Amino acid sequence: MIQQAFSLNQAQLQLLDMMSFIKTSEALRDLNKVISDYFVKKADEEMTKMWNEGTLNEEKIESFRNIHERTAYKKPVL
Repeated sequence: MIQQAFSLNQAQLQLLDMMSFIKTSEALRDLNKVISDYFVKKADEEMTKMWNEGTLNEEKIESFRNIHERTAYKKPVL
């Protein structure tokens, strides 16, 4: 087995530190909601920016209806 060395960035370390305060499943759900809301807000801000710049428009959104971008499945070689 190959072991990989990695390091955590400051945000990851801070989140891990805050995990020590999570004592109940309700607290974990609350934290998940806050984090999810944050990323929804960031995505919404980016979409608004793209719309205002003209990068995103009705035509582009409509083109998503027929897009099929999947990674081809490859059987693992044993």
